[in-house]
Amino acid sequence: MGLCQSRLPKTATPLKPELREKLKAPIIVFMVGGPGSGKATQCQRLAAKYGFHHLSMGRVLWDEACKLTTQGQQIRDIMLKGALVPSGFVIDLLNDNMLKNEGAKGFLIDGFPREINQAKDFEFIARRPPNMVIAFDCSTETMIQRLLLRGQTGHRADDQEAIIRQRLETYYSLCEPVVAYYHQNNLLRNIMGEESEDAIFAKCCSVIDSLL
Repeated sequence: MGLCQSRLPKTATPLKPELREKLKAPIIVFMVGGPGSGKATQCQRLAAKYGFHHLSMGRVLWDEACKLTTQGQQIRDIMLKGALVPSGFVIDLLNDNMLKNEGAKGFLIDGFPREINQAKDFEFIARRPPNMVIAFDCSTETMIQRLLLRGQTGHRADDQEAIIRQRLETYYSLCEPVVAYYHQNNLLRNIMGEESEDAIFAKCCSVIDSLL
């Protein structure tokens, strides 16, 4: 399942030149991988080490989904189906959050882009690509077990097995063009997400160090 019908904007709002200028300076690293591949854990550690701002698009979208508004309900309905929120809305939300933290020297953005249009639309709106894209490779069963464990804490309403499997189906159907796109542009770095947390962290640090 891909994008779900809604009234949310499918096209991102163009940025004024002065706002685009603010997004040119910071290092931007996209962290991609299936739900439960370990993106958030590594982002938290990397943010603490390098002083970057960690922006979890999944968390940001759930915050929007929890608002008692018509828009919030639309977002919640989409996410509980394991589908994707329209690209325009996601990019507007991403840009707004980066501009709110414009003093950051770098951004670690996990869970973005989820599909190829998001990747290309971001570059068109921001007039720049990310500095690097880290892709976490992780088995389906490992991701499911990690998310079920997270679901026991009650943090995310979509951490239920049926929804998890649909989220993974959506991810696999849409991620290949994203990975291929960044590979072609020499921006992709693959990291095995099945290793120990410390081993994965060391490899992520190597990538970040290459940008400094």
